[in-house]
Amino acid sequence: MHANLGAGEAHGELRLRRVKSTSRAQEIVTEDEKQRRAQPDKPIHRPKDSLFSWNSTFQDYEGVMNWAFLLLFLGGTRLFLENLNKYGIRVDPSFWLHAIFGNISDGTGEFPTLYLILYTNATVLLCLVFEKLLARDWINWTMGCTLHVINLISLLVVPPVVINLKYKFIGPVTFLLVVIMNSVAFFKLWSFADANRVYRLKYRSDTSRNNQNLAPVPMINQEGGAVMGRRGKEEIVHYPENLGIMDIYYFWLAPTLCYELNFPKMQRVRKLFLMRRVLEVIAGTNIALALIQQWIIPSVVNSLIPFSRLEFGNAAERLLKIAIPNHLIWLTWFYLIFHSFLNTMGEILGFADREFYRDWWNANNILTFWKNWNLPVHRWCVRHIFKPVLKSGYSVQSAQVIVFFISAFFHEYLISVPLRVFKVYAFMGMFLQIPLIFLSSWLERVAGPRAGNICVWLSLIIGQPLAVMMYYHDFVVEHYGRELINYFGQLDA
Repeated sequence: MHANLGAGEAHGELRLRRVKSTSRAQEIVTEDEKQRRAQPDKPIHRPKDSLFSWNSTFQDYEGVMNWAFLLLFLGGTRLFLENLNKYGIRVDPSFWLHAIFGNISDGTGEFPTLYLILYTNATVLLCLVFEKLLARDWINWTMGCTLHVINLISLLVVPPVVINLKYKFIGPVTFLLVVIMNSVAFFKLWSFADANRVYRLKYRSDTSRNNQNLAPVPMINQEGGAVMGRRGKEEIVHYPENLGIMDIYYFWLAPTLCYELNFPKMQRVRKLFLMRRVLEVIAGTNIALALIQQWIIPSVVNSLIPFSRLEFGNAAERLLKIAIPNHLIWLTWFYLIFHSFLNTMGEILGFADREFYRDWWNANNILTFWKNWNLPVHRWCVRHIFKPVLKSGYSVQSAQVIVFFISAFFHEYLISVPLRVFKVYAFMGMFLQIPLIFLSSWLERVAGPRAGNICVWLSLIIGQPLAVMMYYHDFVVEHYGRELINYFGQLDA
């Protein structure tokens, strides 16, 4: 044996090997590997990364996900039992029914909420009248644009005026629904006027060029079929045939903010699909409202005193305590609104475009999140704000700032007007998204997509409950006085 070993050394058959430095274990040269395989002991070692290494190609973490969900379930169960033992059952569906329907009248025989709803319908009809006058050349574009602007501004100004006059009779819940409806009408009427301006210019250009109406050109949708008309038939709507009451009300109820002459339509209503979505809306809404009563309200009330006294330790503990239930409720409302409710409206109206959101949960930076989580608003901003600003000669960054400014205004409007607490927390929170965009993009480049995604989730989980605490504190101070903070900071079990 020793002789053979010596012979091997003499002929250079067995050599000492040095470990080669490399950033990836699998990039080691294969010459030594061939020699190892030729050995009689059948080597069991080979170049390979550890599973948790960044360079590992291992992707199957199903067991870890099961473990994480189990821990989340157990932690949530513990918090639920703690809340139940401390506060008892606080769920009361009649509270929400009274808050929404019981406050329609102000107690004096007037119905301000109903009047606001009727006024919103009036603005829709006025917008249609203005477009008809423009189509017939009875008014020029300068006059028509001025009328449209006044009509749109009134949609945003009238509700705060009525709320300030009737606030002590009607609570914030009812007015929140009103301002949401008016804000949606604002976006839709803006799109209706802007789109018809483009159609009108094209119509007049074609008419003047041919001295007659152009022959209808069949429109083909993405699936290769004819685009369906408003009435469910295979027909093409041309300008100015679209300027009718049925058309504008279809658009007002459709799950989109961007107007088109011809929306993609479905051939039939899927009854089972519609029934599921309706049940989701009913059940999910009740679950979300019950969680607010049982979980959010006690935590927010108990955070008032430490928050007002700037007790940062206690306030931070309350913030983290409310973060999880607040985030779960936010996710529930997202599913209810963007999946259940919008699909319900789309199914009833035969509206075929159901892409209301994309995979925002996989967003590696804040900008990608805002592009994917609310597609109706995103498409409206791109079509009616971002692209026109770019065409005016401004940079992409300037256009993005303008878009975030408008988004920040409406976030603040939807909160401050119903509460009558005119602060800038939501406004500044939206503007803080701009530096967060750069931060999350930097983390994505430096530390990888996972770090950027964690930054997105952290901003969602922590930012929202902080805003809730600040608005509740200021709501109590504004309406009841600072001397009653101790009263509103204690919850009767």
